[in-house]
Amino acid sequence: MATLKSWINAARPRTLPLALSGIFMGCGLAWFYGAIDAIVSLLAIVTATLIQIFSNFANDYGDSQKGADNQFRLGPIRTVQSGEISHKEMETGMILVGGLSFLTGILLVYLGTWHISKIAFFIFIGFGILSLIAAYFYTAGKKSYGYIGLGDVFVFLFFGLLPVPGVFYLNAGFLTASVFLPAITIGLFSTGVLNLNNMRDIVNDRNSGKITIPVRIGAQKARFYHLSLILGGWIFALVFTLKYFQSIWQLLFLVTLPFFVLDLRKIFRIQNEKELDPFLKRLALSTLAFTLLFCLGFIISTR
Repeated sequence: MATLKSWINAARPRTLPLALSGIFMGCGLAWFYGAIDAIVSLLAIVTATLIQIFSNFANDYGDSQKGADNQFRLGPIRTVQSGEISHKEMETGMILVGGLSFLTGILLVYLGTWHISKIAFFIFIGFGILSLIAAYFYTAGKKSYGYIGLGDVFVFLFFGLLPVPGVFYLNAGFLTASVFLPAITIGLFSTGVLNLNNMRDIVNDRNSGKITIPVRIGAQKARFYHLSLILGGWIFALVFTLKYFQSIWQLLFLVTLPFFVLDLRKIFRIQNEKELDPFLKRLALSTLAFTLLFCLGFIISTR
């Protein structure tokens, strides 16, 4: 029987800061616009955390089925691969966490939309169901899109372009086009984390038939692709900042820039793919720090 430690490992706590960055950005922007709802924000955080854990369970389950999690993989040993959690236990875990996320999601969407628009309620429920389906079919199932190079597109959507404006709307009750600028930033940074993961596992993925973008374009071009993701994220954040610039506090997020730059330099110099592993966590934490300081600066500027 799987231990609590095994389930915690399967939940992959180091991925949670990245999953929450989009939620925090949506909440922070709603606060900046003077339309924050504490209960909606808390439910959004809980729901996003559960969906990310469900996604990690499904990823562990799917990669073990397809053989991508094996002795040649350079990342951490996964729980199903190692036998810590059986396939049956993981299936049960996915059902429980997925079901719980759906229940908290219904409450979240009800509180954020029902009094404004019944149509919006059903649209958001659809997005919630779609996010669970996307989380499962990333590596699980017969037609998993993570094995044909589409993982980057879905990470960009479900970590940035959907959660930021979605959470903003659930808090504020309206949507403005400008929130898509920081949403793109979080989406690009999140895709960068996935790209680092795929760069690290490029050899094993190629041998396992997992056709990621680094497998398609090669290790060196994948580094330039990574650079474009990070640079693009910063550009969109700066465009939003200049559009609404009122105070020097709105530049507070620039404190995190050296961390992004230094890591990029190191990534380009690394020759052994295994050495890329720590940079996944570093980019996830840098993204979270960027998000918190970005929102804090904008909130302070309104006082």
